[in-house]
Amino acid sequence: MSELPQAHGFEVIGRAPGCAIRRAPGYLGQNALGVLSHAIERRAFPGAAFAVLRRGEIVLQGAAGRFTYEDNSDDVTLSTVFDIASVSKVVATTSMAMLLYQRGQLELKTKVVELLPEFTGDDARRKLVTIEMLLTHSSGLPAYLKLFQQAQNRQELLRHLFNVPLEEDPGSRAEYSDIGFMILGELLQRIANESLDSFCAREVFAPLEMTSTCFCPAATLRRRIPPTRDDKDFRRRVIQGEVHDENASVMGGVSGHAGVFSNTSDLMKFASSLLSHDGRLFAPDTVGTFTARQTSPRGTSRALGWDTPSPPSQSGKHFSRHSFGHLGYTGTSLWIDAEQEIAIALLTNRTWPDNQSQLIKEVRPAFQDAVMEELVGVS
Repeated sequence: MSELPQAHGFEVIGRAPGCAIRRAPGYLGQNALGVLSHAIERRAFPGAAFAVLRRGEIVLQGAAGRFTYEDNSDDVTLSTVFDIASVSKVVATTSMAMLLYQRGQLELKTKVVELLPEFTGDDARRKLVTIEMLLTHSSGLPAYLKLFQQAQNRQELLRHLFNVPLEEDPGSRAEYSDIGFMILGELLQRIANESLDSFCAREVFAPLEMTSTCFCPAATLRRRIPPTRDDKDFRRRVIQGEVHDENASVMGGVSGHAGVFSNTSDLMKFASSLLSHDGRLFAPDTVGTFTARQTSPRGTSRALGWDTPSPPSQSGKHFSRHSFGHLGYTGTSLWIDAEQEIAIALLTNRTWPDNQSQLIKEVRPAFQDAVMEELVGVS
């Protein structure tokens, strides 16, 4: 895939008040930038990077703030790489599922126990869980468990993972589940006979020229990535350039639910591939299948791997019903509107230093509303 096209005459601004910015002529983005500047003042997060794609062109890209709240901390730049947390679920795990699906190697209705006999257990309901249920968060598995407290390494954690009890009947209710996606990641590796990170590096990131996207960044790059936490409880060190999520950490930094690091330029290349319908990576029918909101369980907002806007949504008020996206715990998000051909990525380290700030829940929709209101004239 060629370099993502930039708008003709793209304006580059070095350091506007608190921000490094690139923007297309006629698009100021001042309200959106104001939302982020105010968020930094309120200590919602120390720094942020963002990008806006419209009809195949980046019309706004910028960076604000610093790596931490210290005055001598490094500035976030246009190329800064972040721990994207659960956005990994779509950029890596769901993408792997999409490729295996369109190659005929994955059937959505396949029972998990057929590929992961370790999942069988003594609850007969477990035999009803399908790959589709893992993707739609309707497997009956719990949202989250601190498995890292019971395991010293990947193999120990996997033994606990495969025996996590169901909390609901499979297919009865949508419950967002890290546990389900951890199992999905292991299942996809069985199908491909290849690790998640290796498959995605070759089959997703390389074809799209996502050169700053990877699991487990090299040690030489870690200081160039904003820290996500001063972990005083589990790892007892500053977490910088290694995965924030503790379960993923014990898994060696590679898991179906978290572990990818990326920047806004790469995420725009990824979004463009989903919007282009050129079949270069994902066939149009595959994109349609995986991004359409499911009709079951009743009331779900989930697609296959992806989420869709459901008021009140973290995507804001203005994404169309033909939109899909995902959030990440570290303060990241990617939302894509197939109808209006718009994508917005927002990357922050809102978990610094102690996971306590919840202001990102206000900032995300406000930022995206400000972008959309200027971009397409809605209010």
